[in-house]
Amino acid sequence: MIPADIISGNITKFLMIFLRTSVFLALMPIIGSNSLPGRFRIGIAVAFAALLTPVVNMQAGSDGVVILILREIVFGMVLGLSVRFIFLGIEMGGQKISDSMGMSIATVYNPEFGQISGVSQFLTVLSTLLFLAMNCHHDLIVIFVRSYDLVPFGTSDPGALVLEGMALMGKMFVVTVKVAAPIVIGTVTLNILLGFIVKATPQINIFFIGLPLYICLGFMILLLALPAYIVLIGGSFTEMRVEMMRVIGIAGR
Repeated sequence: MIPADIISGNITKFLMIFLRTSVFLALMPIIGSNSLPGRFRIGIAVAFAALLTPVVNMQAGSDGVVILILREIVFGMVLGLSVRFIFLGIEMGGQKISDSMGMSIATVYNPEFGQISGVSQFLTVLSTLLFLAMNCHHDLIVIFVRSYDLVPFGTSDPGALVLEGMALMGKMFVVTVKVAAPIVIGTVTLNILLGFIVKATPQINIFFIGLPLYICLGFMILLLALPAYIVLIGGSFTEMRVEMMRVIGIAGR
């Protein structure tokens, strides 16, 4: 029979691990998706914390309980956002592409991001498949488990983490610009050419001519730039691992 003190110690350890785990998994690209039932996501967080309980060498800071919990929440959020911001940047880039192509008129409902265009949905699915094909989810689990050794429970620096979170927002917009730039530049160039045509022949109804041209040109550039998108997204996932270790290093100062 297992002694009661061992059980109580493991319960406390489990709760400390579950706090950081639940916040981190809630921001993961696939597991944290709102399309999954809430009970399923909670069950994954509980199971993951239960698996880590006998493995992780848990230490805790010397501050009060409330301060320790706040430190863990901030650390888990920034660590999860270091992964999530890449997907958000890709979704925003796809939305900007749809706006420039004139495809935002017809959108489909996405429970996670509200109204989202077909191009954005395509790029999100592509990035998710690359995320799984590159075994990024395995690397994230390894880095996350190492975070308990490098940053003990409740010892992170929330001020430095907030600044790092703001820097991650800037990197998200960089990803957005890189994703949207080829098609946006192409449609702007086409818009300038159509402006010259309108000046030369004002009788032409440019709306009915321009809208199909925007869509055709956008899809042509998207098809031609697809290898470049794969390289861009794969490079972002490689930098994501470095960014997670950087967040852990900042939190452990």
